[in-house]
Amino acid sequence: MSDNPNTRVVYRYVSHLTKDTLALVLAGGRGARLYELTNFRAKPAVHFGGKYRIIDFPLSNCVNSGIRRIGVLTQYKAHSLIRHLVRGWSHFKRELGEYVEILPASQQSSEEWYQGTADAVYQNLDIIRTTKPKFVLILSGDHIYKMDYRSMLLDHVESGADVTISCLEVPIAEAAGAFGVMTIDRNNRVLRFDEKPENPAPLSERPDTTLASMGNYIFNAETLLALLDADGKRPDSDHDFGKDIIPRILADHKVYAHSFRDPETGAQAYWRDVGSLDAFWEANMELISPKPELNLYDPSWPIWTYQRQLPPAKFVFDDEGRRGMAVDSAVSGGCIISGSHIKKSLLFSNVRLHSYSSLEGTIVLPGVVVNRHCQIKHAIIDRSCEIPEGMVIGYDIDHDKAKGFRVSPKGVVLVTRGMLE
Repeated sequence: MSDNPNTRVVYRYVSHLTKDTLALVLAGGRGARLYELTNFRAKPAVHFGGKYRIIDFPLSNCVNSGIRRIGVLTQYKAHSLIRHLVRGWSHFKRELGEYVEILPASQQSSEEWYQGTADAVYQNLDIIRTTKPKFVLILSGDHIYKMDYRSMLLDHVESGADVTISCLEVPIAEAAGAFGVMTIDRNNRVLRFDEKPENPAPLSERPDTTLASMGNYIFNAETLLALLDADGKRPDSDHDFGKDIIPRILADHKVYAHSFRDPETGAQAYWRDVGSLDAFWEANMELISPKPELNLYDPSWPIWTYQRQLPPAKFVFDDEGRRGMAVDSAVSGGCIISGSHIKKSLLFSNVRLHSYSSLEGTIVLPGVVVNRHCQIKHAIIDRSCEIPEGMVIGYDIDHDKAKGFRVSPKGVVLVTRGMLE
C-alpha cells in the first residue's frame, strides 16, 4: 500500500465498505443454449479455461475485492456445482466473518422453487436480515470476467444511489433479445431499463452500440428488503430484477449505472457471456493466443478453484509420425500425450491421447480418452468421453450430424458420452 496518507484513508474506507457488503451469486441457471453440456450440471458449474468452473470467476472477483461474505443461490441440477463449492470454497473461517454459503432453493418463504432472479433473493430474506449488511451485491454466476467490485461499491456510495447496475457497451446486434439495456443521463443516472428488447436503444455517440446490463447490482440493504417485500406480494410480477424490479423503481429511486472498464486504460474491459456453444468455444480458444485479453497468469488477481493433486502433463515418443507434442495449446495436469499431435487446443486434466491421433481447435474436458488414429478438429469433447479408435470428428459436418453429434451454427461439434453410446 502507498505511504500517501490520502491513499491509506481511502484504503481503510473501502475496506469498511467491503466488510459491510454481502454478495449473493445467482447460480441456478440451466444454460439451455449449451445443450448437452448442461444436461447434468448448471451453467455456472460448466468447465472453463483448462482447470476452472465458470462460477470461479465471480467468486474470485469477490475474494480479490475483499468481499468475503458470499452466498451462492443454486437450483438447476446443482449437484456438480455444490460438490465443487464444497471442495474448493469451504476453507473460509466463519469465526473471522468470512464464508461461502450454499443457498439452495429450500422454499423457506414460498411453496415454489425460485421463480426469477428477484424471487431467488426474496426467498433468502431471513438470511440477509440475519447477516445485517449495509449493501447487497447481487451477481450473475455465469459470466467470464475479472472485476474489482470495490470500484463499483465506491461509485454506489459516492453517488448516493439506492441501486447501482454494472454495465458495458455491446453491439446492438449482439444485445437484441439477449441483454437488459438502459438509457442514462450525463450523470450516469438510469432513465430507462428494458429487459432483452428486440430493438435496443442505441447510444447517441455510437448508434450501432447499446448500454447493456451485466446482471450485477448493488442495493442498499434496506432498499432491497423493502423492494422484495413489495414485489413478493404482486401477483402480476415475474419476480425478476431486469423485468420487474429495476424498471418499476426508476421514477422514485436513485438508480445509477457503473461502466465496467479497464482501470489502467479506460477501455472496455474483458467480459464474456459463454451461454452458447459457439461463445463457449471462442472464449476458450482466446485463452491460448500468445497474449490473451483475459490474463489468467496475473498474480495480482488470481482465479481460485478446486483442483486435484495431479502429476504434471507428460508428452512421450519422439518417433517420426508418432511424436507426442502440443503447439499453441494449453495442457493441464494429469494429461498424457502419447504419440499424438495437438494444435491450438485446450486440454483439461487427466486427458489421455493415444498414438497417431491429432487434435486441432478442440476443447477436451476432464477424463477424456482419445484412442489411436483419431482426427478431431473444431470440437468440444465433454468430460469422460472415450473416443473410439479411428474416429474422425469435425471434418465433415453432415457426417458428424449423422453420427448424432450436435453441430453449432458456426460448425463447432459437441460430443458427449450419450452420443457415443
